[in-house]
Formats: sequence, structure tokens, C-alpha cells
Amino acid sequence: MRALLQRVTAASVTVDGTTISEIANGLLIFVCAMPDDTPETAKALAAKIAKLRLFKDADGKMNLSLPQTGGAALVVSQFTLAADTTRGSRPGFSRAAKPALANTLYENFADEIAALGIPTQRGKFGADMSVALTNDGPVTIWLDTDT
Repeated sequence: MRALLQRVTAASVTVDGTTISEIANGLLIFVCAMPDDTPETAKALAAKIAKLRLFKDADGKMNLSLPQTGGAALVVSQFTLAADTTRGSRPGFSRAAKPALANTLYENFADEIAALGIPTQRGKFGADMSVALTNDGPVTIWLDTDT
């Protein structure tokens, strides 16, 4: 799986003019399932993200994890993270998992984040979403489970 994390002070997802989810302090997590991913991959990625020390402690150092801050996660499916731009000018997305598998793994991932005690909101799989965020830092981290 592939994930792009953004530490935020606020983030929301709007579909068809209606806000369907929003968080205050926490992580906006864009996640992309790849063809060889499994529920175990989703669980491992969730555990890694929950342990990452991306939040400031009292001394201003990034020493706290998301659960330690009481922050929330907004998980958004983002198949374009699998973009292949090696040929031509139009990205290819064949490296992303097919929609049925991708949806299952997206839901598995979000469920695993929630199971770790992190308040979790979700985007809408397959929808044309408008994602708003205020990046804090800015802190943006790219993760791949295959590396």
C-alpha cells in the first residue's frame, strides 16, 4: 500500500456540495491499494502510521504519535498515488489495485486505524471528492509498504 500523510489542524471531505467528514488536529491520510496488497498489508501500514512521531511535544520536537495527541485521522482513498509517469504526458494507473480489492483494502485500513483507538473519519470511495486541509508545519510524509 501507499500512503501520503499530512499533519493538519483541520481537514474535510465534501461530496456533491455536502461535507461528509471532517477532523480538527490530526492526520489526513491519502491511501492507495496496490494489486499485491492484502488485509495484513493494511494492518501493518495502520500500525506503522499510528507509531510515527509526527507531532510536537512540549519542547517543540516531533516526539509524539497521533494516539498520544488525541488527534484524529481522515482517511481518503487516492488511487492516483499509483500514477506511472514514466512514459508520455498522461499518467497511467495500472499499478493501482482494481476497484473491488482497493475498496476492501481501503476499508480494512480505515478499520485498523480506528481499532488502534484513533478517532477516524473517511472519504467516500470512488467519489469525486473535494478535500480541504490546513497543513500543519507543513509536515507531509510518503510511505510505501513495499520498501
